[in-house]
Amino acid sequence: MIEARRLHILRAVADHRTVTAAAAALYLTPSAVSQQLAALEQETGHRLVDRSARGARLTPAGEILLSHANAVLAQLERAESALAAYSSGEAGTVTVAAFATGIGLVVAPALRALAGTAPGIRVLVRDAEGDESLLMVLDRQVDVAVAVEYRGAPGEDDARLTRVPLYAEPFDAVLPTGHPLAPGEKVALADLAKDTWIGQSTGNPCHDVTVLACEYAGFALRLEHSSDDFRAVVALAAAGAGVALVPRSALRGMELTGVEVRPIDGVAPTRRVFAAVRRGAEEHPLISPVLSALRTASESGA
Repeated sequence: MIEARRLHILRAVADHRTVTAAAAALYLTPSAVSQQLAALEQETGHRLVDRSARGARLTPAGEILLSHANAVLAQLERAESALAAYSSGEAGTVTVAAFATGIGLVVAPALRALAGTAPGIRVLVRDAEGDESLLMVLDRQVDVAVAVEYRGAPGEDDARLTRVPLYAEPFDAVLPTGHPLAPGEKVALADLAKDTWIGQSTGNPCHDVTVLACEYAGFALRLEHSSDDFRAVVALAAAGAGVALVPRSALRGMELTGVEVRPIDGVAPTRRVFAAVRRGAEEHPLISPVLSALRTASESGA
């Protein structure tokens, strides 16, 4: 009999690609993870994980088992949802991980709405970038992620997650006051090819959006400064350090002295935001109202 707990460990190793990282995410020791993997291999009669100096990768047999594990774990989430509903599910705690702008735009309004419509639901919020929050959901560190589409993000057909689209917003160009293109109503990205750029760190979903947008415009940007804080990005632009692309909602209420903000001429780079939960958990009587409140907040404020 295969234990579901060991399937969860197998999936964590596949997601994190090392036993050490999987153990940290699951709050286990690496030796405990190795022992559980060994027990799973004994249960199945197959070698499931190849380990090397580069990390851990699933064998073909491991990949086959993982595809079934995703379905099994999703069904267990549904079972928990059904039991919670049977027990009433009117009170409890839901943890949401979201990036800073998403917290302000949809999570905080959702919390206000839930205080009136579902006062028994206590929502705890954790600040995390979109690529981090999805792994936090899969590792059961949080219940809901508010994440951003990025290269390598799990797709809508991913067997591990259920996604709920929230909103999409364009990026605007932020130019130092006095930049030659500042007087125009719009800016073509190709016209910024020779500029110095300010962007986000590698791995941040917004970094991917900026790099891809510039590639589509026909050039590789010269990124000299980086910060994951958009206020810092704008401050650097105001100091004349370079130009940047910033999501429109991140500029709301920000001090914009020293910069000019211009829409992109043509098809603007876009940040697509969605909520994600472990597949099957969307039916949970505590999580379902949170997803609904996030959706409503996105329709009202994005």
